[in-house]
Amino acid sequence: MVRRGLVLGCGGTVGGAWTVGALAGVRRDLRWDPREADVIVGTSAGATIAALLGAGVGVDELLAAHRGEPGARDAVRRFCTEPPAALPRVPLGLPAAPRLVPAGVRRRLPLLALAGLAPPGRTDPSFLDALVAGLGDGWVSHPATWLVAVDTASGDRVAFGAPGAPPATLRDAVRASWAIPGWYPPVTINGRRYLDGGAASTASVDLLAAHGLDEVVLIAPMAGPRGPGLGGRVEGLLRGPMTRRLEHEVTAVEATGTRVLRLHPTTAELAVMGPNFMHPGRRRAALNAALTHVSPRNHHA
Repeated sequence: MVRRGLVLGCGGTVGGAWTVGALAGVRRDLRWDPREADVIVGTSAGATIAALLGAGVGVDELLAAHRGEPGARDAVRRFCTEPPAALPRVPLGLPAAPRLVPAGVRRRLPLLALAGLAPPGRTDPSFLDALVAGLGDGWVSHPATWLVAVDTASGDRVAFGAPGAPPATLRDAVRASWAIPGWYPPVTINGRRYLDGGAASTASVDLLAAHGLDEVVLIAPMAGPRGPGLGGRVEGLLRGPMTRRLEHEVTAVEATGTRVLRLHPTTAELAVMGPNFMHPGRRRAALNAALTHVSPRNHHA
């Protein structure tokens, strides 16, 4: 039996919808239910989908939720069809995580350093709480569901739910992984503060390098080529460093003998998705683009 991991990267509202469409392509072409992954790793938007899969929500329910159909439980449907606004409340104050600046410089992670300069986010993340409450009490039932955030004091990534990780409630872990610098506020867990794991890595696939898996399915909506036009150039300021970091991580995983099946949007898909990955009006277009174009056969890199 193939031991397979599933890694879901950051991507906001639009990238999350694209990820659901990509999961449908994975299930179709691999004839495999993503809920059966030996390990599920999620970052930011990928963390919410990882939590959903880990709680037993399947691809059909995720598709129904995005389409507003009755085949999805209410909390999941509301989360998918009533996403947050396209822009945050204006952040105020001094940098929320200044220690990330030297950590990012030292590790040659420019986005981590920039995250350290961002003021505290002031946008309300309670929409995440409603989703988590709809999944039941406690952690999800899948025995290896990991949600990635960044420790603001050290710059280290923490995969909540993984062996040796600090204990956390599902609500706090999801909030921490979603805490986009300057957009949502940092989350305090056991006396330490955390921000969005995407500040350090778009997907953190390298966390599975020593896990002894045969294959990892990596879905990374913020990796790959940049989109067209001026918007694509601006969005590419994030996408470029994230892609380069991801390539190093994939190399590290493959060096252990694990095959990585990498999926990311093409330029044509990005033209449909737009440069603002939090834009709620692009959600259905992103889902349909992935359903039309994504196949493990033609996205393997």
